[in-house]
Amino acid sequence: MSKSTDQYAIETKCIQSGYRPTNGQPRVLPIYQSTTFKYDSSDQMGRLFDLEEEGYFYSRLQNPTNDAVAAKICDLEGGVGAMLTSSGQAANYFAVFNICEAGDHVIMSSSVYGGTFNLLTVTMKKMGVNCSVVDPDASLEEINALFRENTKCVMAETIANPALVVLDIEKFATAAHSHGVPLIVDNTFATPINCRPFEFGADIVTHSTTKYMDGHASTIGGAIVDSGNFDWLAHAEKYPGLCRPDDSYHGIVYAERFGKMAYIQKATAQLMRDLGSIQSPQNAFIINLGLETLHLRVARHCENALKVAEYLEQNEKVAWVNYPGLKSSKYHELAQKYMPNGTCGVISFGLKGGRAITSDFMDHLKLAAIVTHVADARTCVLHPASHTHRQMSDEQLIEAGVAPDLIRFSVGIENANDIIADLEQALTYIK
Repeated sequence: MSKSTDQYAIETKCIQSGYRPTNGQPRVLPIYQSTTFKYDSSDQMGRLFDLEEEGYFYSRLQNPTNDAVAAKICDLEGGVGAMLTSSGQAANYFAVFNICEAGDHVIMSSSVYGGTFNLLTVTMKKMGVNCSVVDPDASLEEINALFRENTKCVMAETIANPALVVLDIEKFATAAHSHGVPLIVDNTFATPINCRPFEFGADIVTHSTTKYMDGHASTIGGAIVDSGNFDWLAHAEKYPGLCRPDDSYHGIVYAERFGKMAYIQKATAQLMRDLGSIQSPQNAFIINLGLETLHLRVARHCENALKVAEYLEQNEKVAWVNYPGLKSSKYHELAQKYMPNGTCGVISFGLKGGRAITSDFMDHLKLAAIVTHVADARTCVLHPASHTHRQMSDEQLIEAGVAPDLIRFSVGIENANDIIADLEQALTYIK
């Protein structure tokens, strides 16, 4: 859970952070494929269960491989503590549920990924947590109007999937902090290579490590990173789970015992203990391999995506293109502010003729694969209204910034000319 203290450049951190072998240890991060860990005394094991000292006793709570990878992601984001989860969806659930309970309220950007939208507006509503949805382009006054006495957090995405809305992080952080609640930002698409939300006021960051961090569509995973900047004790009445005794751990008060590590410690010791959405050490090992080349791949994704977006913008059969890297994008200015070195490799666009011809176009693509995935080394394509967001009504789709004709095109790291040629040949079938 602890981060690396080395003050390297982020490219070096991708390689060096998290695991630093000492004399005679394996050069490559080992996979600790063990459910349990042995101790010589019963008293020492007892102290671990009382959270009186750090150590490993059961991999559902902590595992050395997982902790090394979490520490690397934490270092990349500039946080104080992190934990891995079984998926990005689990990360978002844990991030919110760690500070919410029945009767509480959250505010969420309307443009978030469909799975997150459904999680907060449907599933968590059944658990007694209510959610208000706000347009990410809303004014500060409009956002402030949604807060209630029982509001516990604000949730948004750095770059929305698939709407590609660029979040004004500082605006949302200002609103959240003025009401004494943290801002949680899903930074999956931008990755810490292109954006570090903590530097703009975000308090907690989540990731679907399944995407660019893995980079090869090999394994599913998630991560939560805490900045350590939110003062839970200053708002103790709002956060009893962190600021009052936990009867399930002999009356521990997390915010007092663990200070800046309180949020992650509670998420690990309480939520992971009870809900068990742990990432396997094997999956963590694979994600670490992806992290080692993250800084190289993200740059190539962005370079290719800009070329593809410029091509699509000039094609007469394309009705519209949305990519924050384009100067024509309404989010270009925000992207330059928060992500001056690039945004992501995902483009959304629509064809003249609308939704009716979308499937025919996609079926003729040869290099780009139709898959329920995004943000890996291979170019892939999806029609969200028919696939990932099909549980949403047309009204909800529009509210989330997902037009019925929207095609999500995830540009890989192949040769950009080959990707463009594939699009061009598929477009010849559109009359």
